[in-house]
Amino acid sequence: MQFVLSRKTATGAGLMAVVLWGTVVGLIRSISERFGPIGGAALIYTVGSLFLVLLVGFPRLRTFPRRYLLSGSILFVAYEICLSLSLGFAANRGQAIELGIVNYLWPCFTVILAILINGQRARAWVVPGIALSLCGIVWVVGGDGGISWQGIVANVSGNPLSYGLAFSGAIIWAVYCNVTKRYADGKNGVALFFMLTAAVLWIKYGMSAEPALAFDGAAVLELCVTGGAMAAGYALWNVGILNGNLTLLATASYFTPVLSTFFAALWLSTHLTAAFWQGVAMVTAGSLICWAATRGRPARGG
Repeated sequence: MQFVLSRKTATGAGLMAVVLWGTVVGLIRSISERFGPIGGAALIYTVGSLFLVLLVGFPRLRTFPRRYLLSGSILFVAYEICLSLSLGFAANRGQAIELGIVNYLWPCFTVILAILINGQRARAWVVPGIALSLCGIVWVVGGDGGISWQGIVANVSGNPLSYGLAFSGAIIWAVYCNVTKRYADGKNGVALFFMLTAAVLWIKYGMSAEPALAFDGAAVLELCVTGGAMAAGYALWNVGILNGNLTLLATASYFTPVLSTFFAALWLSTHLTAAFWQGVAMVTAGSLICWAATRGRPARGG
Protein backbone atom coordinates (compact mmCIF):
# COMPACT_ATOMS: atom_id res chain seq x y z
CA MET A 1 0.00 0.00 0.00
CA GLN A 2 1.39 3.39 -0.99
CA PHE A 3 1.85 5.89 1.82
CA VAL A 4 0.07 9.17 1.16
CA LEU A 5 1.28 12.20 3.09
CA SER A 6 -1.53 14.29 4.54
CA ARG A 7 -1.72 18.00 3.78
CA LYS A 8 -1.29 18.82 7.46
CA THR A 9 1.83 16.66 7.76
CA ALA A 10 3.31 18.09 4.57
CA THR A 11 2.67 21.63 5.81
CA GLY A 12 4.41 20.74 9.08
CA ALA A 13 7.39 19.48 7.08
CA GLY A 14 7.55 22.76 5.19
CA LEU A 15 7.38 24.78 8.41
CA MET A 16 10.21 22.68 9.85
CA ALA A 17 12.25 23.57 6.76
CA VAL A 18 11.78 27.26 7.56
CA VAL A 19 13.02 26.66 11.10
CA LEU A 20 16.06 24.74 9.83
CA TRP A 21 16.92 27.47 7.33
CA GLY A 22 16.80 29.91 10.20
CA THR A 23 19.84 28.15 11.70
CA VAL A 24 22.02 28.35 8.59
CA VAL A 25 23.73 31.72 9.11
CA GLY A 26 24.87 30.96 12.65
CA LEU A 27 25.98 27.42 11.83
CA ILE A 28 27.91 28.34 8.67
CA ARG A 29 29.77 31.08 10.52
CA SER A 30 30.61 28.71 13.37
CA ILE A 31 31.95 26.04 10.99
CA SER A 32 34.04 28.62 9.12
CA GLU A 33 35.69 29.57 12.41
CA ARG A 34 36.61 25.94 13.01
CA PHE A 35 37.78 24.93 9.52
CA GLY A 36 38.35 28.20 7.65
CA PRO A 37 35.97 30.02 5.24
CA ILE A 38 36.65 27.87 2.16
CA GLY A 39 37.47 24.53 3.80
CA GLY A 40 34.51 24.84 6.14
CA ALA A 41 32.13 25.60 3.29
CA ALA A 42 33.49 22.67 1.25
CA LEU A 43 32.91 20.33 4.20
CA ILE A 44 29.38 21.64 4.78
CA TYR A 45 28.26 20.99 1.20
CA THR A 46 29.98 17.62 1.10
CA VAL A 47 28.13 16.48 4.21
CA GLY A 48 24.94 18.11 2.94
CA SER A 49 25.26 16.20 -0.35
CA LEU A 50 25.49 12.89 1.50
CA PHE A 51 22.42 13.70 3.58
CA LEU A 52 20.44 14.76 0.49
CA VAL A 53 21.25 11.55 -1.35
CA LEU A 54 20.02 9.61 1.68
CA LEU A 55 16.87 11.73 2.00
CA VAL A 56 15.77 12.23 -1.63
CA GLY A 57 17.98 9.83 -3.57
CA PHE A 58 20.45 10.47 -6.38
CA PRO A 59 18.94 12.71 -9.08
CA ARG A 60 17.93 11.06 -12.36
CA LEU A 61 19.57 13.51 -14.70
CA ARG A 62 17.94 12.15 -17.86
CA THR A 63 14.54 13.31 -16.63
CA PHE A 64 15.69 16.89 -16.04
CA PRO A 65 15.16 19.64 -18.65
CA ARG A 66 18.57 20.62 -20.01
CA ARG A 67 17.99 24.35 -19.61
CA TYR A 68 17.16 23.80 -15.95
CA LEU A 69 20.23 21.62 -15.41
CA LEU A 70 22.57 24.17 -16.96
CA SER A 71 21.12 27.41 -15.63
CA GLY A 72 20.09 25.92 -12.28
CA SER A 73 23.52 24.42 -11.67
CA ILE A 74 25.38 27.64 -12.39
CA LEU A 75 23.03 29.87 -10.39
CA PHE A 76 22.67 27.53 -7.38
CA VAL A 77 26.41 26.93 -7.08
CA ALA A 78 27.15 30.64 -7.44
CA TYR A 79 24.61 31.54 -4.78
CA GLU A 80 25.73 28.98 -2.22
CA ILE A 81 29.36 30.01 -2.67
CA CYS A 82 28.43 33.68 -2.26
CA LEU A 83 26.43 32.95 0.90
CA SER A 84 28.92 30.67 2.62
CA LEU A 85 32.03 32.70 1.80
CA SER A 86 30.41 36.04 2.68
CA LEU A 87 29.73 34.67 6.16
CA GLY A 88 33.11 32.96 6.41
CA PHE A 89 35.07 36.08 5.44
CA ALA A 90 33.07 38.38 7.74
CA ALA A 91 35.31 40.39 10.05
CA ASN A 92 33.45 39.19 13.15
CA ARG A 93 30.32 37.39 14.27
CA GLY A 94 28.19 40.51 14.41
CA GLN A 95 29.09 41.36 10.84
CA ALA A 96 28.26 37.78 9.77
CA ILE A 97 24.73 38.17 11.16
CA GLU A 98 24.49 41.52 9.40
CA LEU A 99 25.52 39.93 6.10
CA GLY A 100 22.89 37.26 6.60
CA ILE A 101 20.26 40.01 6.58
CA VAL A 102 21.74 41.55 3.42
CA ASN A 103 21.33 38.12 1.81
CA TYR A 104 17.62 38.21 2.69
CA LEU A 105 17.05 40.91 0.11
CA TRP A 106 16.40 38.01 -2.26
CA PRO A 107 12.59 37.87 -1.73
CA CYS A 108 12.39 41.53 -2.72
CA PHE A 109 14.62 40.97 -5.76
CA THR A 110 12.65 37.82 -6.67
CA VAL A 111 9.46 39.86 -6.96
CA ILE A 112 11.20 42.53 -9.05
CA LEU A 113 12.61 39.94 -11.45
CA ALA A 114 9.30 38.05 -11.59
CA ILE A 115 7.70 41.26 -12.83
CA LEU A 116 10.49 41.94 -15.35
CA ILE A 117 11.22 38.36 -16.52
CA ASN A 118 8.09 36.26 -15.99
CA GLY A 119 5.49 38.94 -16.55
CA GLN A 120 4.20 38.71 -12.98
CA ARG A 121 1.50 41.24 -12.25
CA ALA A 122 1.62 43.18 -9.02
CA ARG A 123 -0.42 45.75 -7.17
CA ALA A 124 0.93 49.27 -6.78
CA TRP A 125 1.93 48.73 -3.17
CA VAL A 126 4.74 46.44 -4.28
CA VAL A 127 6.77 49.65 -4.58
CA PRO A 128 6.61 50.62 -0.89
CA GLY A 129 7.31 46.97 -0.04
CA ILE A 130 10.54 47.07 -2.06
CA ALA A 131 11.45 50.44 -0.57
CA LEU A 132 10.85 49.18 2.98
CA SER A 133 13.11 46.15 2.43
CA LEU A 134 15.89 48.31 1.05
CA CYS A 135 15.51 50.78 3.91
CA GLY A 136 15.73 47.89 6.34
CA ILE A 137 19.07 46.83 4.86
CA VAL A 138 20.33 50.39 5.06
CA TRP A 139 19.14 50.51 8.67
CA VAL A 140 21.00 47.29 9.54
CA VAL A 141 24.24 48.15 7.74
CA GLY A 142 24.19 51.73 8.99
CA GLY A 143 25.12 50.72 12.53
CA ASP A 144 23.71 51.52 15.94
CA GLY A 145 22.21 54.81 14.91
CA GLY A 146 19.94 53.43 12.20
CA ILE A 147 20.36 55.19 8.85
CA SER A 148 23.89 56.57 8.85
CA TRP A 149 25.65 56.96 5.51
CA GLN A 150 28.98 57.29 7.28
CA GLY A 151 28.34 54.01 9.08
CA ILE A 152 27.31 52.28 5.83
CA VAL A 153 30.41 53.47 3.97
CA ALA A 154 32.65 52.46 6.90
CA ASN A 155 31.11 48.98 7.16
CA VAL A 156 31.14 48.20 3.45
CA SER A 157 34.57 49.67 2.73
CA GLY A 158 35.99 47.74 5.68
CA ASN A 159 35.01 44.41 4.09
CA PRO A 160 33.86 44.93 0.49
CA LEU A 161 34.35 41.25 -0.38
CA SER A 162 31.82 39.94 2.12
CA TYR A 163 29.25 42.66 1.44
CA GLY A 164 29.69 42.23 -2.31
CA LEU A 165 29.23 38.46 -2.03
CA ALA A 166 26.12 38.78 0.17
CA PHE A 167 24.48 41.35 -2.11
CA SER A 168 25.39 39.40 -5.26
CA GLY A 169 24.03 36.24 -3.66
CA ALA A 170 20.66 37.90 -3.06
CA ILE A 171 20.42 38.85 -6.75
CA ILE A 172 21.62 35.42 -7.94
CA TRP A 173 19.09 33.54 -5.80
CA ALA A 174 16.30 35.79 -7.08
CA VAL A 175 17.31 34.88 -10.64
CA TYR A 176 17.49 31.19 -9.67
CA CYS A 177 13.94 31.28 -8.25
CA ASN A 178 12.56 32.74 -11.46
CA VAL A 179 14.58 30.43 -13.72
CA THR A 180 13.46 27.40 -11.72
CA LYS A 181 9.83 28.42 -12.00
CA ARG A 182 10.16 28.71 -15.77
CA TYR A 183 12.40 25.75 -16.67
CA ALA A 184 12.37 23.12 -13.89
CA ASP A 185 9.15 21.38 -14.98
CA GLY A 186 8.58 20.19 -11.42
CA LYS A 187 12.03 18.62 -11.06
CA ASN A 188 14.29 19.16 -8.04
CA GLY A 189 18.03 19.16 -8.69
CA VAL A 190 19.16 20.28 -5.25
CA ALA A 191 21.13 17.08 -4.52
CA LEU A 192 23.11 17.48 -7.75
CA PHE A 193 23.61 21.19 -7.12
CA PHE A 194 24.96 20.51 -3.62
CA MET A 195 27.50 18.07 -5.09
CA LEU A 196 28.61 20.61 -7.68
CA THR A 197 28.93 23.30 -5.00
CA ALA A 198 31.10 20.99 -2.90
CA ALA A 199 33.30 20.15 -5.91
CA VAL A 200 33.87 23.82 -6.80
CA LEU A 201 34.69 24.68 -3.18
CA TRP A 202 37.18 21.80 -2.89
CA ILE A 203 38.94 23.03 -6.03
CA LYS A 204 39.03 26.54 -4.57
CA TYR A 205 40.32 25.18 -1.27
CA GLY A 206 43.10 23.30 -3.06
CA MET A 207 44.18 26.55 -4.73
CA SER A 208 43.98 28.60 -1.53
CA ALA A 209 46.50 29.17 1.25
CA GLU A 210 44.19 27.90 3.98
CA PRO A 211 45.86 25.48 6.42
CA ALA A 212 45.11 21.76 6.55
CA LEU A 213 41.79 20.80 8.11
CA ALA A 214 41.94 19.76 11.78
CA PHE A 215 39.14 17.59 13.13
CA ASP A 216 37.96 16.91 16.65
CA GLY A 217 34.80 15.39 18.07
CA ALA A 218 32.95 18.66 18.69
CA ALA A 219 33.84 20.03 15.25
CA VAL A 220 32.67 16.86 13.47
CA LEU A 221 29.38 16.87 15.39
CA GLU A 222 28.72 20.51 14.55
CA LEU A 223 29.62 19.86 10.91
CA CYS A 224 27.11 17.00 10.74
CA VAL A 225 24.44 19.19 12.34
CA THR A 226 25.11 22.00 9.86
CA GLY A 227 25.16 19.81 6.75
CA GLY A 228 22.15 17.87 8.00
CA ALA A 229 20.15 21.04 8.75
CA MET A 230 20.77 22.45 5.27
CA ALA A 231 19.98 19.16 3.53
CA ALA A 232 16.88 18.46 5.61
CA GLY A 233 15.68 22.02 5.03
CA TYR A 234 15.71 21.59 1.26
CA ALA A 235 14.21 18.08 1.42
CA LEU A 236 11.39 19.06 3.80
CA TRP A 237 10.60 22.23 1.86
CA ASN A 238 10.14 20.16 -1.29
CA VAL A 239 7.64 17.94 0.58
CA GLY A 240 5.83 21.01 1.85
CA ILE A 241 5.43 22.80 -1.46
CA LEU A 242 4.29 19.61 -3.23
CA ASN A 243 1.63 18.55 -0.71
CA GLY A 244 1.16 21.27 1.90
CA ASN A 245 -0.56 24.63 2.39
CA LEU A 246 1.39 26.90 0.04
CA THR A 247 -0.10 30.13 1.36
CA LEU A 248 0.89 29.34 4.94
CA LEU A 249 4.36 28.14 3.91
CA ALA A 250 5.01 31.19 1.76
CA THR A 251 3.99 33.51 4.60
CA ALA A 252 6.12 31.63 7.13
CA SER A 253 9.17 31.65 4.87
CA TYR A 254 9.29 35.43 4.95
CA PHE A 255 9.95 35.33 8.70
CA THR A 256 13.23 33.47 8.11
CA PRO A 257 15.31 36.65 8.68
CA VAL A 258 13.85 36.98 12.17
CA LEU A 259 14.48 33.32 13.00
CA SER A 260 17.95 33.47 11.48
CA THR A 261 18.93 36.55 13.44
CA PHE A 262 17.54 35.19 16.70
CA PHE A 263 19.30 31.82 16.36
CA ALA A 264 22.60 33.30 15.14
CA ALA A 265 22.67 35.77 18.05
CA LEU A 266 22.19 32.89 20.51
CA TRP A 267 24.52 30.41 18.80
CA LEU A 268 27.30 32.93 18.28
CA SER A 269 26.76 34.67 21.65
CA THR A 270 26.39 38.04 19.94
CA HIS A 271 24.52 41.05 21.30
CA LEU A 272 22.39 42.88 18.72
CA THR A 273 21.19 46.44 19.11
CA ALA A 274 17.61 47.68 18.94
CA ALA A 275 18.44 49.40 15.64
CA PHE A 276 19.55 46.08 14.17
CA TRP A 277 16.27 44.39 15.12
CA GLN A 278 14.34 47.34 13.69
CA GLY A 279 16.12 46.81 10.37
CA VAL A 280 15.33 43.07 10.46
CA ALA A 281 11.65 43.88 11.04
CA MET A 282 11.67 46.31 8.10
CA VAL A 283 13.23 43.73 5.77
CA THR A 284 10.69 41.11 6.84
CA ALA A 285 7.71 43.45 6.54
CA GLY A 286 8.87 44.72 3.16
CA SER A 287 9.23 41.17 1.84
CA LEU A 288 5.75 40.28 3.07
CA ILE A 289 4.27 43.34 1.36
CA CYS A 290 6.02 42.40 -1.90
CA TRP A 291 4.65 38.87 -1.69
CA ALA A 292 1.13 40.05 -0.84
CA ALA A 293 1.21 42.54 -3.74
CA THR A 294 1.71 39.69 -6.22
CA ARG A 295 -0.52 37.09 -4.55
CA GLY A 296 -3.46 36.12 -6.73
CA ARG A 297 -2.07 38.11 -9.67
CA PRO A 298 -1.18 35.71 -12.50
CA ALA A 299 1.64 36.43 -14.92
CA ARG A 300 0.69 38.11 -18.18
CA GLY A 301 -0.23 35.52 -20.73
CA GLY A 302 -0.60 32.91 -17.96
